[in-house]
Amino acid sequence: EPLEVGAAHIALSKGKSAIDAATGRALTFSGRTSVTVAPGTLVLSDPVDLTVAPLTDVAISLYVPNDTGSPAIHRHAIRTTYVAKGNHAAAPSMPSDAETFVSYFWLSSLDVVAAPDAYTIATLGDSITDGWATTVDANLAWPTLLAKRLASDKRTKHVGVVNQGISGNQLLRNGAGVSMLARFDRDILARPGVRWVVLLAGINDINFRSRAGSTTPLTPEELIAGYEQIIERCHAHGIRIAGATITPQEGQTTATAAGEAIRQAVNTWIRTSGRFDAVVDFDAAIRDPARPARMKAEFDPGDHIHPNDRGNEAMAAAFDLALFAR
Repeated sequence: EPLEVGAAHIALSKGKSAIDAATGRALTFSGRTSVTVAPGTLVLSDPVDLTVAPLTDVAISLYVPNDTGSPAIHRHAIRTTYVAKGNHAAAPSMPSDAETFVSYFWLSSLDVVAAPDAYTIATLGDSITDGWATTVDANLAWPTLLAKRLASDKRTKHVGVVNQGISGNQLLRNGAGVSMLARFDRDILARPGVRWVVLLAGINDINFRSRAGSTTPLTPEELIAGYEQIIERCHAHGIRIAGATITPQEGQTTATAAGEAIRQAVNTWIRTSGRFDAVVDFDAAIRDPARPARMKAEFDPGDHIHPNDRGNEAMAAAFDLALFAR
């Protein structure tokens, strides 16, 4: 259904639901304070004059005056969202009885004007990129930790990161959202300034299609063909791409010997094919050397597949920042 936004507001965050009121700006749309978003479309607000330093948390508030039906949602955003009745878009903080979620509703992205030499790395992946097992509101998903490393290095402080991970997402087939192949235009090409992509994909394809009795069993060749498509599409648009090896998962409920064989075969191809412009070896960064199909105990939150805060730190540390230098 069409989405009516009655008011929208942006400000720098002071933590939890509080904003720095002095930085508050009402958002407008072609000069109007309200807008109706047609189904399947994206609406940009008018620009606002607000200085946002690198790694700053920003609070964006939306007032929706009418029933919206099921919202467009980023279900597992690992950030607390506050929902309350009434128009609190410009309020210094949300009411004490506000409900909390860890999802983003309707909001797609925040664009900033940056220096002429600035550019974006887009991280395309599933729940491991999304940051599933990291601490809520702590900014510890590996793409965010990579952004922090880039910002602290004088060679790469002009480089930003956008996290395009969707929990449950597959490379080849629709499921939790459309597949990575299907959303490539929307989530990579439509983002401004993208010069690099980091692709971490395949564990959900493996787990959904390597179970006993699967009617459409996955092969390494099929997964590799999906990688090839992403690589070719990046190169056609002048974008470089780093392939990330698929991380270990022994011990989690859908892991199988057949799936592990596919993971090893695909990881060998990622490391040796030369098809990617760079390789980041997440598998080597977090696996248990004594049991390579399993992640290190100190990185395992207990589900055996999603790295914890320390595991995400190890993944972010696996990048050679010289790749992204001027």
